Amino acid sequence: MTSNSKNKTKGKSVGIDLKPIAIILGVLALLLTIYIGYRTSISDRKLFSVSLLALFAGLLFESFRVSNNWKNVIYIFVGAYFLSLVNFFPGKYEKIYDFENHIETWPYFFIIYFAIAFAIINKDKVTAKLSEGITLLLSLSLIYWTIDYGFINYQNWFAITILTITFILSAFSILNALTNIQLSRSTRLILSIWSTIIMFAFAIDNIIKVFSNQDIESSIYLSQGLYIGLQYFFLGISAVYIMQNYILLATFLPNKNGNYKNELKENVKVHIARYSDKQVSIGRSVFCILYAGSMFVLNYKYQVLPRNTMVWLVLLTFPLILLIAELINRRKNYN
Repeated sequence: MTSNSKNKTKGKSVGIDLKPIAIILGVLALLLTIYIGYRTSISDRKLFSVSLLALFAGLLFESFRVSNNWKNVIYIFVGAYFLSLVNFFPGKYEKIYDFENHIETWPYFFIIYFAIAFAIINKDKVTAKLSEGITLLLSLSLIYWTIDYGFINYQNWFAITILTITFILSAFSILNALTNIQLSRSTRLILSIWSTIIMFAFAIDNIIKVFSNQDIESSIYLSQGLYIGLQYFFLGISAVYIMQNYILLATFLPNKNGNYKNELKENVKVHIARYSDKQVSIGRSVFCILYAGSMFVLNYKYQVLPRNTMVWLVLLTFPLILLIAELINRRKNYN
């Protein structure tokens, strides 16, 4: 045998064919899925809910909209599905293994894995672009949120700390919006982190409010079921952004691996890059304060809408008002 043929033989033996492994794992996952379906059908407990399906529908809808690539979404779906099956392994402190308990928690693991994977793979598309105006609107919303939540009535260290941080950083964002102070790298970093913290706090509050609702199946009226379903659907839409905000904040926390400094530098770059260095006009900032302030004061006094609903209403409607005003001005100038 020649030396060339020996080298070819060695080259062939070194390669590992992953196809049989993938087939075996796929078959095992399919069998486990069938068994899950069987146990769910014979169980007296309600292991799945339509509410979770509405949540996942919202997550899928936003995933297709953002990526505009169905293959990308399918690959993430398959990967998240395989990872979620790990949920059926016995827990470290689980003395008595209950398969039905694992079925109940399985959809949550799947949704979390899917949202995290999509947020990481589509990081550039998911990461929200920020500006002085957005941070101003978020800060005003947080001030209302903390007051309406009742933090000003508590005299413990946690409430005082929350109020102090809210006041200092909100005042800083309002000052930047009402002046022409240069948006340096450090200023953009602070405002970006502050905006991310606010959005994450609102997201957590929204999650608590949504999951405190009854299931869609338990609702008596169709309108009530549709309202609950829409809340879960919109929560699914925001799930990707919630995960992205969590990742942007979690990277600042120390970890045990040796790449913490490099990860921290990269995260700082992301925060600075996503924050616009363009100044917002003082007139627009004043209008934002008047609009958001009047809406929040009226709702605080008359309690027309729940706290979280009013916050999201203001966050959604103010940019629309600015867009309409801009279109009207363009039309006037054109005529």
